[in-house]
Amino acid sequence: MKIKGMSIKDTGIKDMAINARFLLAKKSFVLDVELSVPAKGVTAIFGPSGCGKTTLLRAIAGLEKCSDGALTVGGLEWQSRDHFVPPYMRSLGYVFQEPSLFAHLNVMGNLEYGLKRVPVSERKVSINRAIELLGIGDLLERKTHQLSGGEKQRVAIARALAVSPKILLMDEPLSALDQSRKREIMPYLESLHDELDIPIIYVSHSPDEVARLADYLVLLENGKVRASGPIGTMLTRLDLPLAQGDDAAALIHANVAKHDDMYGLTYLDFPGGRFTVARNSLPIGHAVRLRVVASNVSITLEQQTGTSILNCVPSIVEAVTSEGPSEVMVRLNAKGVMLLSRVTKKSAALLNLKSGQHVYAQIKSIALLSDNK
Repeated sequence: MKIKGMSIKDTGIKDMAINARFLLAKKSFVLDVELSVPAKGVTAIFGPSGCGKTTLLRAIAGLEKCSDGALTVGGLEWQSRDHFVPPYMRSLGYVFQEPSLFAHLNVMGNLEYGLKRVPVSERKVSINRAIELLGIGDLLERKTHQLSGGEKQRVAIARALAVSPKILLMDEPLSALDQSRKREIMPYLESLHDELDIPIIYVSHSPDEVARLADYLVLLENGKVRASGPIGTMLTRLDLPLAQGDDAAALIHANVAKHDDMYGLTYLDFPGGRFTVARNSLPIGHAVRLRVVASNVSITLEQQTGTSILNCVPSIVEAVTSEGPSEVMVRLNAKGVMLLSRVTKKSAALLNLKSGQHVYAQIKSIALLSDNK
């Protein structure tokens, strides 16, 4: 493939992944990463402030040029020891923390701005499709100063999609928004996962955003990759900080099985059994994403009767680790689905919890995160 005299090397269609290696010295830290993530779905780059998330994203975009680096995206080589494709020749969309819209153009003018560098034959996402996905059809004639913060960010995302990128990079796109604006824009971000066949790399330090959006997670610490893997596995790894503290939770995919109008309930099936939640209007068979917080999961040795807790799941203890001076975190396996339970050390001792033990997980509360995944 030739672009204005520069060759973008094809490393093979079978290599449909995003492979990156960067070594870059900054004033406050050194980015030293090597990773391979799926070229589909949403990959979250997660970690505390200052760990190198934005620097990594900018390196993928070519905005941070590393003398020692390599990058292939879906089989296309964008960087190697002797080869570097500049940012404007990379087929990518970039959404910054701030919308960075052109003030002298209206919304439609902003959307059309990048199209002149995309040949008609390579336009996979039409402007109309981007407008529909982000719900901005009624904003097209407005100037940017007439938009709310959430509207500006939706326009910025639509503009990034309108250039039909091979990859969409998003650098904490919700960080500048208040909670109401975040709630407004989140459903649009979720819709991108289902509606577009474009891989998204999403930088965040928010556990809630990651739980709702990500399929794959890369955990950064001090400029290095601490661990990476599917989101459900990463959240329940007891050796990682993700499975520690008040935010520790398991992520579960389930499907709507039945509605109980008499009691106002909905039943959700997953490989480990069935959950009961408050009645919703989702159709039978619809896929949902659930978050089960470790502090809402208790453990019993026998299935209980005479209890108000409706969700009781047969499980096997996989591991037990200390969680401060008085508690432990227990990783449970419910037919291949991982759960976390945070209980007191005394309770763990009384139950004699150990690896391989058959128990029941009693779940007091389940959060329905998304009806799109």
